[in-house]
Amino acid sequence: MDWRTRLVQPQQLAPTGFKSLTVPTYRGSTVLFDSQADVRDDWKQQQDRYTYGLYGTPTAMELAARVGQLEGAHHTFTVPGGQAAITLVYFALCSAGSHALVPYSAYGPNKEMASNLLKRLGVEVEPYDPLIGADIAALIRPNTALIWTESPGSVTMEIQDIPAICKAARALGVPVAIDNTYAAGVLFDAFAHGVDISVQALTKYIGGHSDLLLGTVSVRNEHLKEVVGDTFKQLGLAVSPDDCSLALRGLQTLGIRLTHLEKSTLAIAGWLAEQPMMESVLHPAFASCPGHEIWKRDFTGSASVFSIKFRDEIPAAQVEAFVNALKVFRIGMSWGGVTSLALVYPNLERPGKNYGGRLVRLNIGLEAPEDLRSDIEQALRTGIK
Repeated sequence: MDWRTRLVQPQQLAPTGFKSLTVPTYRGSTVLFDSQADVRDDWKQQQDRYTYGLYGTPTAMELAARVGQLEGAHHTFTVPGGQAAITLVYFALCSAGSHALVPYSAYGPNKEMASNLLKRLGVEVEPYDPLIGADIAALIRPNTALIWTESPGSVTMEIQDIPAICKAARALGVPVAIDNTYAAGVLFDAFAHGVDISVQALTKYIGGHSDLLLGTVSVRNEHLKEVVGDTFKQLGLAVSPDDCSLALRGLQTLGIRLTHLEKSTLAIAGWLAEQPMMESVLHPAFASCPGHEIWKRDFTGSASVFSIKFRDEIPAAQVEAFVNALKVFRIGMSWGGVTSLALVYPNLERPGKNYGGRLVRLNIGLEAPEDLRSDIEQALRTGIK
């Protein structure tokens, strides 16, 4: 053959049999079939054979299988990010005329989708008190297709009574989904506590280094696998095998990172709770956090995210000045990586509460705790007069 053809269709020249500790990064869109009779377009590549890179290369499918194993799921789908995971669940379970429930402490983009895109598509999403527990039964309607949970809640850290919510929902045939990113799928056993669908932003703890965007949707049973899988195929939620490779690497250090982060975070949060300018520290392991007793019952540990509420007499401008004065902590919206982050929430909406720009969310990273404490001390001196 001409050398140009050999370049386009090369023979494998390197010897086979290389054994490595890492999963190869398989990149590819086109899948080759042995014959025309073998050609199919099917997302169920686990039970049949590979058909198209859109549904996952071996790298993506290995990641999904490992996350599913970690969570005790029947099946796991990989998607491009945490918001994509939330979208997949909504689109799989809801249709025009459906009703869904979401806690008012949920991830902001989840609620934004509810009030914008889903509303335009004829899906009504009703917010509810995250501490409602079994009383959620009173909010379930004949057309309720989905109940979202998130525990702890985003920013305000409310711990939900997931088993009580699931029991009430199951009695009326309504599936329950949880955004389980805080727990990384391990600090809270979603399926053991009755949840039907567990989503994670692997962007956070499993990725662990603030350098990828990925999400997963894990389901309890075969029925939900089919329902979610059909929508997964139609939405074209392809993921990067390179990002999946980074997430697979992150899984190997997840255990040691979570242990270190919990220890450092508890030390910093405990010290902050003693500072006179603090009204409260919203950390699940502290009694000041709403739902703390439920956390003690249902969780096996805590992670790196918590919030602090400055006293009402401290002006919001000074709280912002405090955050701007931080040097080791960086200002950023995500969390779960190796770098400590801080962010003010000046317009946080919670029914019956006005935080007045005095709520700051902190993510504790892998820096030395004494350096983080010194940084907070100097920022308090600079910003809080």
